This record gives sequence, structure tokens and C-alpha cells, in this order.
Amino acid sequence: MIKERNITEIVQFILLGFSDFPHIKVLLLVMFLTLYITTLTWNLSLIVLIRMDSYLHTPMYFFLSNLAFIDICYISSTVPKMLSNLFQENQTISFVGCIVQYFIFSTMGLSESCLMTAMAYDRYAAICNPLLYSSIMSPTLCSQMVMGSYTAGLIGSVSQVCTLLQLQFCGPNVIRHFFCDMPQLLNLSCTDTFFAQVVLLILTMLFCLSNALAIMVSYVYIVLSIMKITSAKGRSKAFNTCASHLTAVSLFYTSSAFVYLSSSSGGSSSFDRFVSVFYTVVIPMLNPLVYSLRNKEIKDAVKRLQKKLGCCY
Repeated sequence: MIKERNITEIVQFILLGFSDFPHIKVLLLVMFLTLYITTLTWNLSLIVLIRMDSYLHTPMYFFLSNLAFIDICYISSTVPKMLSNLFQENQTISFVGCIVQYFIFSTMGLSESCLMTAMAYDRYAAICNPLLYSSIMSPTLCSQMVMGSYTAGLIGSVSQVCTLLQLQFCGPNVIRHFFCDMPQLLNLSCTDTFFAQVVLLILTMLFCLSNALAIMVSYVYIVLSIMKITSAKGRSKAFNTCASHLTAVSLFYTSSAFVYLSSSSGGSSSFDRFVSVFYTVVIPMLNPLVYSLRNKEIKDAVKRLQKKLGCCY
């Protein structure tokens, strides 16, 4: 006697997003569209500026241009779909689309975590070994560190997607979020998610904790080196070169850690979703501003570009 399987595979999910705030739907649309356009404009402008100005062809700005590229991909993996859902009554995403969205989002997030560690090492080399900086941070090493960041992010993301594809989803299919995220997907699975949770925990340890620890150790050495500088002006200049990176790291890790720790059960409250907006939408917009606001080299590069454009006209 053949036992019938009464399992219906889900082919699409419903993204609730911010549908529990229908009275501010138009406001949300305008706000997220403005944030998205601003993020694309600022990050693309930073990439073009670094590319065009030969004075910015240094390891620090090479890493910064790659960070800008990651932020563009990072925000583009979630916001366009969220904006389109605000227009529609049926806020759905296909199973394949959900997996692809999470794959891009995860790859870019993990790559950014690794790249921030590479940027911390760059600052360590610049301040702790200034005389050997050029030989330490060679173009070959910089390229290897960037490619290593992308490769690590890709491997980490592929391993998560492979575990997701082993799961079955047979209902319910409602995701209380504005994008497909791992905790929510695990909560919707009708099969055992223990292995997937172990993989997620291992990757969290490898990427988040190890990178955060490496950055902290780098800054311990940086602070000790800065304290040895006798000149107050020299100390101030050294602190300023690290302040922007430290600010970006703090914002990224604090907000993402809060969301993933608070939503470990797979639920997603309205507050969690708004905090998620901070690290998925606001931080990619703030990064170019954080790195450029008090950066004299960036300001000088903008002035040189303005002069070039003025000469052209």
C-alpha cells in the first residue's frame, strides 16, 4: 500500500513589509525612494571621483570604492522589490526570487564585513608602520584582500542557500518582513531546521565575531601607537583618519547584531523591521557621507574635479 504525501510545496511567499501601516504608505514610498536614489547617487559619485582623481589612487580609497560598490548591490537587493510591493495589493515574491534576493543580500553583507576588516588592517599598517606602509599595502595585496572579501562572502552565502534548498516549505507562506531573511524563512519551514541553524551560527561566528574581534585588536594597536605620538596635531590627524571607519563599523555591527539577536526566534516585530531599515537602507546611504564629511582629501578631489569641469566648459 502506497502512502500518499499530503505536502503542498510553496511556490511563492507573501512579504507583508509595512502593510500594517497603510495610513503612511505614500510617506513610506517617498521616503524609501528618496533614500534609494540618494544612496545610488552618493556611492556612484564616490566611485567615479576615486576613479578619476589620481591623488585618490591609494589603498584606503581603493577599499572605499569597493565598499561603495557593495553598498549599491546591498541596498539594490531589497529596496526595489519593497518599493514595487508598496504599489501592489498582492505583495508576493516567488520562491526562486526569494532565494536569489537572500543570496545577493547575504553575499554583499558578508563581503562588507570582511572588507571592513581589510580596511582596519590598512589603518593599522598606516599608523603603526608608516615607514613600511607602501611596501606592506602593495597593490597586489590590496587586490587579494578585496577578492578574498568577495570570495568569502560568496562561499558563506552559497552555503546558506544550499541549506535553504534542502528545506521544505508547505505553509504558511507569510513573511512578516520587507525582504526574505534567513530567520523568517527558517521559521516558515515545515521540516527540521537544526542543520540550517547550525550553519547560520557557524557563519555568524566566522564572519561577524571573528571580523569584529580582528577590528578591535587592530584598533587596540592603533590607539597604543597614537598615544605614543608626542605632537597633539599628529594625534588629532591620526584619530581623524580612523574615526570615519570606526563610526561605519560601529553602525553596521550594532544595528545588524541587534536585529539578528532580537529576531532569533524567526519573528519580526514592527520595531525590528524599522531597525532592519537602518542597516539595510540607511547605513549604505550614510557610508559615503561618513567617509567624506571630514575628509580633506575627498574635498580637495571634489575641488579639482570642479576645476576640470570648469575648464571643459
